[in-house]
Amino acid sequence: MGVLAFSATCSLLLTLVRGHSLFTCEPITISRCSGMPYNMTFFPNIMGHYDQDTAALQMEPFLPLMNLHCSPDIHTFLCKAFVPACLEQVHVIHPCRSLCEKVYSDCKKLMDTFAIAWPEELECSRLVNCDETVPATAAVTTDLHGTPKTPGQARRDYGFWCPRHLHTTNGQGYKFLGIDQCAPPCPNMYFKNYELDVAKSFIGIVSIFCLCATLFTFLTFLIDVKRFRYPERPIIYYSVCYSIVSLMYFIGFLLGNRTACNKADDKLEIGETVVLGSQNKACTFLFMVLYFFTMAGTIWWVILTITWFLAAGRKWSCEAIAQKAMWFHAVAWGTPGFLTIMLLAMNKVEGDNISGVCFVGLYDLDASLYFVLLPLCLCVFFGLSLLLAGIISLNHVRQVIQHDGRNQEKLKKFMIRIGVFSGLYLVPLVALLGCYVYELVNRKIWETTWVFDHCDQYHIPCPYQAKALARPEIFLFLMKYLLTLIVGISPVFWVGSKKTCSEWANFFNRNRKRE
Repeated sequence: MGVLAFSATCSLLLTLVRGHSLFTCEPITISRCSGMPYNMTFFPNIMGHYDQDTAALQMEPFLPLMNLHCSPDIHTFLCKAFVPACLEQVHVIHPCRSLCEKVYSDCKKLMDTFAIAWPEELECSRLVNCDETVPATAAVTTDLHGTPKTPGQARRDYGFWCPRHLHTTNGQGYKFLGIDQCAPPCPNMYFKNYELDVAKSFIGIVSIFCLCATLFTFLTFLIDVKRFRYPERPIIYYSVCYSIVSLMYFIGFLLGNRTACNKADDKLEIGETVVLGSQNKACTFLFMVLYFFTMAGTIWWVILTITWFLAAGRKWSCEAIAQKAMWFHAVAWGTPGFLTIMLLAMNKVEGDNISGVCFVGLYDLDASLYFVLLPLCLCVFFGLSLLLAGIISLNHVRQVIQHDGRNQEKLKKFMIRIGVFSGLYLVPLVALLGCYVYELVNRKIWETTWVFDHCDQYHIPCPYQAKALARPEIFLFLMKYLLTLIVGISPVFWVGSKKTCSEWANFFNRNRKRE
């Protein structure tokens, strides 16, 4: 088992490094190991160190063992472990198990005296059985092209290495910054705790406000169902969708990060990480409901513009439009259902540790582009086109009946009402699309900056030649959540009228008479 574990470790390291550039043998620059029979080494080593500076730093706790010569082979073993011999470009020689067992036995008492911990990666059972008496080989001093390497050469591009505490277990399908079995940190990787507290409170307040507004629209419909016929009926379904969206964000506010984040595991040395994938049932449920009704609400708005166009441009009656209701429902509920199932099959569920809900495209740029931004852009394009066509038709009708002052005034008010309602929906939605585009464009820079800020803390390679560094502002994310929720408030301005007030008054009066 030890041999298999060691082989798997080496295979993993070689798989990782093959994806980077310039991974060849390099001259040894650590002075403590300059007297070894070989003068070329290769990184990453068996300890997972990515360069000689890191290896030298991590070797310092073992200096008392080397200085006191607790074993005649301590120097050889540590150098082979931290600075392995590199032959024939990428043929790496690690220390043998027999050498490890001898050194560990000789130095055990001294390690206990100095409280020196023996690394897990150097457990003797994980090393292979080999013959230490066989010479490593002659020194290798050139790379593939025969160009001598010097200690002062340019730094190499190591890419992103997943910090130890962000590693996840196999089979969960986690992927972060292109690395499998790696997850984003919780709380949020960009913002401080006090900023997150302000953001959560802000989202909670806005979600309550939006929930009340959408419920008011739906309850107004229930009081007088016959009042809202086609082409106005989609407004009600639109309100229902956004009432559920608001409810999900309010639930996320109440839950905090309990659903969007995985708890830390001290035994496995895994920190608190963001939920990725559909293994977490609570997070998956929040995602399904939130994404489904977000998309459905947008499609119902498009259907609303279709019914307006049919009524104004094609002169369809309410009854004729109502006959197509089955098709409207099939598209409005079927399309979001299909997209939601696709995302579940692709395992694209992601925890949002700002709002506490789960959504898609928070860390996956492709998912954000194809499953959030693109559908919203298509809905805006088709909806706006139909809306403008309907308004042009209404304006033509208004010119035809210009001698009928009463009907012309009614039509004018109706057009103003449509314009205000559409503006209250489209302006926030277009601004929301702008937020998504800005986030997509700058996400790579934000991620590079995050790695740059934490690479020393996490003992991972720092970004190679980072040309631009930038950090996101919490205001951008607050605007995104505000715009996501506020688009659901526009139906209030459609149902808000004297007739609505009289209907509510009659409703309360009827209840009082019953009492």
